[in-house]
Amino acid sequence: MAYPYPPPGGAGYPPPPGGAGYPPTTGPYPPAGFPPGQPQAGYPPPAGFPPTGAPGYPPPAGFPPAGMPPAGMPPAGMPPAGGPGFQVPPQPAAQAYGAPPMGGFGQPPPTGYPQQPPPVGYPQQAPPTGYPQQAPPTGYPQQAPPTGYPQQAPPTGYPQQAPPTGYPQQPPAGYGQQPPPAAGYPASVPPTQQPPPSQPAATQPPPRPTEPPKVAQVTSQVAGLRVNEEAGHGTIVAPAHIDAEADAGVLRKAMKGLGTDEQAIINLLVNRSNAQRQDIRNKFKLMYGKDLIRELKSELSANLEDLILALMEPSKLYDAKSLRRAIKGAGTDEQCLIEILCSRSNAEIQQIKQAYKEHFSRDLEKDVVGDTGGHFKRLLVSLCQGAREEHAAVDMAKAQREAQELYQAGEKKWGTDESKFNQIIAVRSFPQLRATFDAYVRISQRDIINSIEREMSGDLKRAMVATVQCVRSRPAFFAERLYKSMKGAGTDDATLIRIVVSRSEVDLVEIKKAFLERYHKTLYKMIQGDTSGDYRRLLLAIVKSDV
Repeated sequence: MAYPYPPPGGAGYPPPPGGAGYPPTTGPYPPAGFPPGQPQAGYPPPAGFPPTGAPGYPPPAGFPPAGMPPAGMPPAGMPPAGGPGFQVPPQPAAQAYGAPPMGGFGQPPPTGYPQQPPPVGYPQQAPPTGYPQQAPPTGYPQQAPPTGYPQQAPPTGYPQQAPPTGYPQQPPAGYGQQPPPAAGYPASVPPTQQPPPSQPAATQPPPRPTEPPKVAQVTSQVAGLRVNEEAGHGTIVAPAHIDAEADAGVLRKAMKGLGTDEQAIINLLVNRSNAQRQDIRNKFKLMYGKDLIRELKSELSANLEDLILALMEPSKLYDAKSLRRAIKGAGTDEQCLIEILCSRSNAEIQQIKQAYKEHFSRDLEKDVVGDTGGHFKRLLVSLCQGAREEHAAVDMAKAQREAQELYQAGEKKWGTDESKFNQIIAVRSFPQLRATFDAYVRISQRDIINSIEREMSGDLKRAMVATVQCVRSRPAFFAERLYKSMKGAGTDDATLIRIVVSRSEVDLVEIKKAFLERYHKTLYKMIQGDTSGDYRRLLLAIVKSDV
């Protein structure tokens, strides 16, 4: 059905002769055969319209395009003319030439009136980009949803007329591809084109709460760990609770009668901590009236005996006995003195001195002074005090100043001021010394160990280097000591036993890692190739394989 045009009471189309309007009098329009003053007979227009030669019209595929309703019928979903909910908009007094065909004027296109692309058919018509006040037809999401036909803002491309965006000039793809509104033209918006009012809030996730910045909490425990190196891990992990009476019975059975079951002794001792071994020793004496240490000495021999007795001694008493053996006699084991005194903490040195005095009724410091000399003796006496600074705070200004003093005392002068090195290296905390050594590199362009080796010699040089190595990494220091004990033709079994036993519950795991990183060979493998018999089995049981 076609809506009547012009509407009753409205102005006619085209405008009366001589009136202002469009097209101009000199142009080719109106075309011949167009009777002015008479309404169009229907749609499609009669022959002779549009003018011959007008580009783009009719469309190549014919008219009406595919998907359009037959002539005279309203589009699907549209109410008939005059029906409820539909209002014919008032027509302007004068219309420009090029308006849509008369038979269908005022009828909205089936897919939504304002969303169709601009016309491209008539050469006299303003190009699509000439509508400055109309939003570009980029689709439903960019355009406000229609709120009713009468409330729509009038487009500005044609005077007082909605832009002819729907009929012959639109590409065929514009029809039939959008579902028609279900409830009439003005009211519906495709539900998939514009989100509901609550959709933006749903698509924008709420801001995640930011975690508070992690602030380093410096406690006394952390400060102690920082000064005394990071807490290490021993290879001997003992059970929380043991039956000392049953363990004493196992040892008694292993040593009773002819021969000794060394494997039973090994299996028991490597699975008990030093404190638990002391409980077993006391229980053994209570049960059998015999000293376990003497029983073991009578049953064992050689390196296996030394290793098992070392395991049975209290750890601090074992260090005290090692120092006494290093001092006693004609010679002095300076390497043992350096190893123990340079690597132990203040608390450990105090416990060693106490055990030394109780067991030998002697003063450790006096014995050290009587058996050493020179600047080496002074350094050992300083270490024997067990009074090194142990606070974790680092004074960078002091580090810079003392690095300069070390440089002036060594590399910068003729000779060496050993007392200045002793004053700084034996007194400052490990964190402070690390900062000082870093500053020293920047000042002298040399590592502190390199300068010590250039400026000093003998036992003093070895003690100073050992102290610096322990400041930087105790595990690395002990890894080097273990390697040297097994390197070459013989084996320094005393050093091997002392380090393996004393570090088995402290940081032997870290020592193994440092050994592998530096020498590209596991400590387990090197011990396996350098020892033999039950002695090797016990060492390997303490060290444990890395697999």
